[in-house]
Amino acid sequence: MKTSTVIRTVGERIQRDGWASAARSASRKAGELAGRRLAWDEPSLSLAAKDIHDAGPVPAQPGRTVDRLRVGIVCFPPSAGSGGHTTLFRMVRALEERGHHCTLVFYDPLAGDVDRHVPVIRRAWPDLDADIASVDDGFGSYDAVVASSWETAHVVASRNRTAMGFYFIQDYEPFFFPHGYLYDLAESSYALGLQNIALGGMVATEMRRQRDLEPDLLVPFGCDTATYRLLESPEPRHGIVYYAKRTVDRRGYLLAKETLERFHQLCPDQPIHIVGDRVRGWDIPVEQHGSVPPAALNQLYNRTIASLAMSFTNVSLVPGELLAAGNVPVLNDLPGPRLDLDSPDAVWVPGRPDALASALAEVVRADAASIVSRARRLALRPRPSWAVAQSMTADFIEDTVRRGTVPKPGEYRPPPVSAPPRSPSDRAGLRTPGREVS
Repeated sequence: MKTSTVIRTVGERIQRDGWASAARSASRKAGELAGRRLAWDEPSLSLAAKDIHDAGPVPAQPGRTVDRLRVGIVCFPPSAGSGGHTTLFRMVRALEERGHHCTLVFYDPLAGDVDRHVPVIRRAWPDLDADIASVDDGFGSYDAVVASSWETAHVVASRNRTAMGFYFIQDYEPFFFPHGYLYDLAESSYALGLQNIALGGMVATEMRRQRDLEPDLLVPFGCDTATYRLLESPEPRHGIVYYAKRTVDRRGYLLAKETLERFHQLCPDQPIHIVGDRVRGWDIPVEQHGSVPPAALNQLYNRTIASLAMSFTNVSLVPGELLAAGNVPVLNDLPGPRLDLDSPDAVWVPGRPDALASALAEVVRADAASIVSRARRLALRPRPSWAVAQSMTADFIEDTVRRGTVPKPGEYRPPPVSAPPRSPSDRAGLRTPGREVS
């Protein structure tokens, strides 16, 4: 292309979209060119090639007659505030409260040193007593090992030879990828012979629909109502909040950006609070909070009227926590997320910017008295506790390891409702999945 043509094209882009947009486009193209020349853009796996399991289902293990199990939880090293790790560690804590010895077994194919992750764990999850180790230390000392993602499911299936293998599934992870090799690897993780524990109806539904597989155990979502709750405040609620995940497309970042830009046009007097990732290049004013500790996050949810909380796969923890704080979540309407957020107070809208922005505007335009009464009604509505999922998961791991047989799909059933709780954290008792408890 001639130099004059390039200059004219750039000038037209600047006039049409502004300097910022033109600079971002030029930077991306420069990065793409450098990536091609230096192989920066060569695709890579988040799983070491040696850990891809393609040798068929793992063999069954004999039963173990021990009271105190040694359980390895295989996961990627977390960053503080990771919702997926927080849910996983709730299950770990339930096992610890029953007297079992748990170890977080980190899988990090790029850097095997786990010591640098210890301060993050101790600071972000102070109630967790688990030891910390690396997958390179092996699985020979455990009675059970629990995978937590499609990658770690392959790691457990390929490296474990002595412990009973489990897989705690929080989302249907093939949907994280285009339909290709990574999709296939993620989908195959459900058929490796591990005992599949599905969190919520969306995961179970997609396992049946996509792979004709029945999870070995289905446990319900819960809500941390000890942290997220209604606070009494003399100040009226004002504005909305959005939890941004810029690089996680299933959480709808680009859709949220367009939605909030249109919402600002409808309600320019309503502040927009952004938590989570810090955003750049928006054409509207926003108040950025970055990563916020749970208690402070609850305060922000109590200060605001509504929120934008979206997902294109399994529902996140955010909408339930918002509801517990009296905040109205507006969500993109899809069958999957609806399966695990059965609330009459959530506002489901077609996933289009105008529809979502209009729904947010309608919520915040309510009169002051209605906003107060609605918040109280939302916060005081009974909602499920995490104790149910914790009890069911701990029961299943204990019973399967001690029995030593591999249940066929759908074979395992939780203990009857009348069974007494096994630990102080089980005060809610064992209930049918999905039934609300206080």
